Amino acid sequence: MHEQHVFSARDLPYGTQLIPLAAIFVELGKEAHNVHVRDQIARWYWCGVLGELYGGATETRIARDVVEVVEWIRGGAEPTTVRDAHFAADRLFTLRTRNSAAYKGLHALLMREGARDFLSGVPIDIQTYYGESIDIHHIFPRDYCEKRGIEKAKYDCIMNKTSLSYKTNRMIGRDAPSVYLKKLEERNGVSATVLDDILQTHVIDVTSIRADDFDEFFEKRRLALLAMIERVMGKKVE
Repeated sequence: MHEQHVFSARDLPYGTQLIPLAAIFVELGKEAHNVHVRDQIARWYWCGVLGELYGGATETRIARDVVEVVEWIRGGAEPTTVRDAHFAADRLFTLRTRNSAAYKGLHALLMREGARDFLSGVPIDIQTYYGESIDIHHIFPRDYCEKRGIEKAKYDCIMNKTSLSYKTNRMIGRDAPSVYLKKLEERNGVSATVLDDILQTHVIDVTSIRADDFDEFFEKRRLALLAMIERVMGKKVE
C-alpha cells in the first residue's frame, strides 16, 4: 500500500480490498514485479476505491476480483470492478470527512502524484508522513471562509483540502492565502516561483490562490481533481 501512498490504517480506504489484493499478488508471484502488471493492479485498486465498490457486502466481489484481475493481467477481459466503477463529478462536493473511502483515496492520490509540503518543500513519503505529522487540512482556512460568507458545503469539501504537515497548518492559521504564502516565502527564503511550483504539486491554481479568489480557485481545483481521477481510473467521470 505504501506504493499508493496509503501509510496508515486511519487513511486506508477499504480494509476489505486488501484481501483480494494480497491474493492477487500471491497468485501472480514474480509476474507482479512487472511495471505494466503493477499499473493494471493499481488501476483496479483505484477503481475499487473511487468507485466506492468495497463498502457493502463484498464476499462475491472479493472472490470474483481475485480470478478476474489475474485473468485480465494474463490477457483476459477487464475485471467487473474496473467495468462497474464510475465516479460522478458532483461526488467531490460531498467528500468532507474520512467516513468516505473516496475522500481518503484522494488524500493518498495527491501524495502519490508528488504533493510537496508547503513549508518544507519535500515530497510526502512515509518518512515525511510520520515525521512531519501529515494530515488533511484546509487551503483557504475555515475562519477566513466563514468571515467572508463562503458556505460550508464549499469550504469544507475536498476541493479546499490537501495534505500538509502540522507545522504548515499552524503557520497558515486563519490568514488569507495571499498572507500566509508571503510568510512562507519569507520564513523559507524562497522565491514566489519556487513556492508556486510546490502549490502546483497539489493541483492548486497559483493565480487564483494568490489573489484570494476562492471561487476561481475552487473551480480550477475541481477540474484538476477530476482529471486526476480520470487518469487513475482509466475512464471518464460522469
